[in-house]
Amino acid sequence: MFFDPMYLLFVAPALILGLIAQVRVQSQFSRYSQVPTQTGITGARAARAILDAYGLYDVAVERVGGFLSDHYDPINRVLRLSPAVYDRATLAAVGVAAHEAGHALQHKTGYAPLQFRSAIVPGVVIGSNLAPILFMIGLFINHTLAWVGIILYGLVALFTLVTLPVEFDASNRAKKLLLAEGIIYPAEAEGAGAVLDAAAWTYVAAAVQAILTLLYYVYILTGSRRD
Repeated sequence: MFFDPMYLLFVAPALILGLIAQVRVQSQFSRYSQVPTQTGITGARAARAILDAYGLYDVAVERVGGFLSDHYDPINRVLRLSPAVYDRATLAAVGVAAHEAGHALQHKTGYAPLQFRSAIVPGVVIGSNLAPILFMIGLFINHTLAWVGIILYGLVALFTLVTLPVEFDASNRAKKLLLAEGIIYPAEAEGAGAVLDAAAWTYVAAAVQAILTLLYYVYILTGSRRD
């Protein structure tokens, strides 16, 4: 299946979009990592200020290794920031930190898309691991099994779709919070926003790839039935 030219026809647009998105987000992050915040506030301090402003004193802010490995852990209530974000006082750093703090605020307010995404995580984990295996076995042995694989992969595609409003909302919150909490000045908003907007396209690319892969599975299965 991996050498099927039709697979590339289905997925190539998403792969190209994903590559462009990755290059863009790394470029914007690198660019605005060289632009210091006029307030001198680091990513860690920005996250802490936002969390405290909304009463989230119990959410810890920790440093984690890696590059752009920043994330909010709703189970342990920890906001983890990479060194380039945690330690540095740049527009890129505070933009990313505010975005992750935005997820913590979503958690506090019971933001519906975030709750739904969290609820389907177990199914997504199973689907991402078993769907390709079940599909390939079912394709040659039992088409019902192949459809089970497709349904499981459908959860993966659904997850990427639900992720879009979650991430876009967190970025929109971040843009407002950075100004509201005095972390950046209005003249700096464009730079921080450029990093957030670039990052958003990586999620769009992931959703497109998941949907096109799902359609490819359906195409292969229905085509094999005609044969």
